[in-house]
Amino acid sequence: MRTIQNIAYAGTNNERQLLDFYLPETENFKTFVYFHGGGLEAGSKGEGIDEFAGLIDKNIAVARVNYRLYPFAQFPDFIRDCAASLAWVKDHIKEYGGSDTIFAGGSSAGGYIAMMLYFDKKYLAPFHLSPNDFAGFVFDAGQPTTHFNVLRERGEDPRRVIIDDCAPIFHINDYSGEPPVLVIVSDDDMQNRYEQTQLLLSTMNHFGYPKENIAFQLMENSEHCSYCSQPIFAQMIYDFIEKRNAR
Repeated sequence: MRTIQNIAYAGTNNERQLLDFYLPETENFKTFVYFHGGGLEAGSKGEGIDEFAGLIDKNIAVARVNYRLYPFAQFPDFIRDCAASLAWVKDHIKEYGGSDTIFAGGSSAGGYIAMMLYFDKKYLAPFHLSPNDFAGFVFDAGQPTTHFNVLRERGEDPRRVIIDDCAPIFHINDYSGEPPVLVIVSDDDMQNRYEQTQLLLSTMNHFGYPKENIAFQLMENSEHCSYCSQPIFAQMIYDFIEKRNAR
């Protein structure tokens, strides 16, 4: 494995706008760009890298992204950062031996960001990109309604269920060829997260997203992201990537 740390994807020295690359010892590999969790106020690209060893061992590169967090950020700084990181990977991956086959996703807060990038196309547009420029997205335990810390930023009760332009589900429109998604949630997830995830899936179905483009994984007997440190997490992502490759 080759490791390249602290790449400034946004052209600044801000430690919250850096990414790390974990590259397999091969050429023409696929890449998974990962946004960490932490409620948009905690977490780091350096935490839990071992959970992706199963991907790197199977010749899939992993890019782990830092993005700006509360209290030093406000909506939508963190979404714009992750959009910039995807653009950087798209522009530079071939310099490291990679192919154009790039997947993106995240867990918890990172899952929320991945959903926003997928459904609200204005964040990738400044980089002349759209979700269709990527091979697939992973939404792991993300909040499809307005994120609770975005509500807190506004002075709202973070328990409220609000669907406005800060909510991924708000931006779902008729299917227009968007790439496949893997949606993961626990049966004992955060309060209301399972139910909101079901609403996300039913809304995608209502707007014509093909069922074969949506892989849903219910993690039974699990709490919020408790499986992320286990080999099963990397295996689910690997299976999703390989299934997309087989089509």
